[in-house]
Amino acid sequence: MASGYAGKILRIDLSERSSRVEHLDDLTLRRYLGGGLLGAYFLLKETHGGWDAFDPRSPLMFFTSAMNGSALSGANRYVAVAKSPLTGGYGESEAGGYWGPALRQAGFDGLIITGRADLPTWLLIYDGRCEFRDARRFWGQLAGDVDDGIKAECKDQRVVVLQTGIAGERRVRFAAMVNNCRHFHGRCGLGAVMGAKNLKAIAVGGHDKPLAAEPQVTQEVLLWFKRTYDRTKDTMHLYGTARGVKNLQAAGILPTRHFRDGAFDHFQEVTGERMAQTILTRRGTCYACAVACKREVAVPELGVIPKYGGPEYETIAAIGTMNGIADLKRIALANQLCSQYVLDTISTGVVISFAIEAYSLGILTRADVGFPLAYGDPEVPIRLIPLIARREGIGDLLAEGVWRAAKRLGQGAEALALHVRGQEVPMHEPRGKKSLALAYSTSPTGADHMEAPHDPIYEGFYPGKHPLAALGLIEPVPMLDFGPRKVRAFAYLQKLWTLYNIVGMCCFVGVPIGKLDLEQLVRYFNGMTGWDVSLWELLKASERAHALYRLYNHREGLATEADTLPERFFQPLEAGALKGEKLDRDQFRQALQWYYRMMNWANPHGIPTPELCAELEIEWVWERM
Repeated sequence: MASGYAGKILRIDLSERSSRVEHLDDLTLRRYLGGGLLGAYFLLKETHGGWDAFDPRSPLMFFTSAMNGSALSGANRYVAVAKSPLTGGYGESEAGGYWGPALRQAGFDGLIITGRADLPTWLLIYDGRCEFRDARRFWGQLAGDVDDGIKAECKDQRVVVLQTGIAGERRVRFAAMVNNCRHFHGRCGLGAVMGAKNLKAIAVGGHDKPLAAEPQVTQEVLLWFKRTYDRTKDTMHLYGTARGVKNLQAAGILPTRHFRDGAFDHFQEVTGERMAQTILTRRGTCYACAVACKREVAVPELGVIPKYGGPEYETIAAIGTMNGIADLKRIALANQLCSQYVLDTISTGVVISFAIEAYSLGILTRADVGFPLAYGDPEVPIRLIPLIARREGIGDLLAEGVWRAAKRLGQGAEALALHVRGQEVPMHEPRGKKSLALAYSTSPTGADHMEAPHDPIYEGFYPGKHPLAALGLIEPVPMLDFGPRKVRAFAYLQKLWTLYNIVGMCCFVGVPIGKLDLEQLVRYFNGMTGWDVSLWELLKASERAHALYRLYNHREGLATEADTLPERFFQPLEAGALKGEKLDRDQFRQALQWYYRMMNWANPHGIPTPELCAELEIEWVWERM
């Protein structure tokens, strides 16, 4: 068995209140590595097409990888995988924090959870054992109370609690999961899957720390990173993800007024710098990470406390600029409400912005909502979030997400629904960052900004030595270019970003955003496992993952016609430095065809071929389908 891995997963049947340990062999581990790739393997192998996301047979899975729980900054991320109740397709959501390393310390590389408990249940997984505990007293409780209560019941503050919230209990389709009240699995609605299983929480911990096969190699990489990284000069540490607000405003691509505008008049009030000057109390971090990019904020007069962290860029834009809100303190309160009810802040913000625009057009009325909706009113999110989480009043409609809500409303509401495959779009503008048109439309999980680094990075390619030259990316590509060079750059870097998710590396630590270069990443992975994988082999694992994701979605009926974008992005921006800029529909369609060919997927349907499946050693999937 390779070092770094536990070589074991824990299978849990909630219906039977039983668990058993399953061992993973070296061949499976080397071919599927961990993370979402291992999750997709089990999802395709053990489920049948057409099962509902809330079917007790549908699994909810968690997977780490060989580096998880080691001392390398950024190597703390893990994934949750299930069928998404939001899209009906492949669902994957990553998180950092401390839960993944604690699961490894409990003795497992992953969990596969099936069934539905008769009564609300939470699990304690500690030093190789699994206990089923009564969660009835935690059902309906806010996240902080659940976290405190479970730790008190365990009599051990070191256990790490992952939970779904009230939103997950009510099966809100974009309900999230959270560990330590601040590290989120935000996307795909997997918290609703957890809630549908009557599973409130999973507390993990133990003493089985991963050991490196070649500790001298891993120690050399750790020393290299220590010499290379200086967080006193890192704006990600100083200002968090909100460091990007000013640059997006200047470029005319700060999502504003439900993506009608690319600039916000009061952007200075919601920057990372303004947060640091006002409400920031501490820069939090994840397990063993020196970057410490997390925000912890306090607004005593509004009851906002550091326990729930603080707003990231996505929240500031989704709750703030999208809705014309410049009140940072109330954005922090809305963020805390999403944390307490355990909601994805991206989908929540987009749903609220959808409701405001629908209200402005008379599609929704005061009789429908109960109070007026308007851009610039910071009380609107604060009033709507609890209604959505509890599915009360208008919240019951909005809890379905914009795709389903628009279908129910009719009256042209479908044109206002900003989603791909049912998942609400993130806070980045494809009319200004053209590769995001591909990222959103082809992402297996629905609209997702974490498919690859964004276009400003592409402008920095050059023939000399730089972090991405090893991939052959040596010629700059302008942000507004949407030709074959842009598609090539995206296709290559999508493989890198997928690799990060598979091996559990944070993209804020890995290049090109962070300092950990590809050579050192490969060295460290080999040092942990004792293998001799190359960058080529790791990127082939990414290709394998994308083929599996694509085949799963094809099996579930999300074929090529789902590779589309909201109509709004084919309309011109109304304000900002890029006023008048829009996506060209024919250019977008051509880019999709180039992308399919570069991925070696059959045209015109963009489906992996039998020959590609054989080359990637996943022909068994094609045979089953």
